[in-house]
Amino acid sequence: MAERVPPPVLGVGEVDAALAHLPGWRRSGGRIVGTYRCAGFAGAIELVVAVAALAEAADHHPDIDVRWDTVTLALATHESGGITSRDLDLAAAIDRLEVGGAAATGGAGGSGSVS
Repeated sequence: MAERVPPPVLGVGEVDAALAHLPGWRRSGGRIVGTYRCAGFAGAIELVVAVAALAEAADHHPDIDVRWDTVTLALATHESGGITSRDLDLAAAIDRLEVGGAAATGGAGGSGSVS
């Protein structure tokens, strides 16, 4: 099987332009971070399960932190050494989820629903 070529790391301007369309996501060092407030702990776990399904399908896995009703996700393409289109694509897919009563909290684009 041929090795997969890592995608190129995006520039700060490219990342910031994309984040303007991803409510709740922000650039933090060499990764993007999104935080979602959910309908209690069960809602948070429901969101994590849905994110896990997306991540498995994309073969691209975020760091996940759960604090009762709040889920924080961090994305970076480790094999590339920074933020790539894979991270932005997965963040956009996560934003389209409608589970767990989740709503984005803060970030470059303000706040909004995960839908």
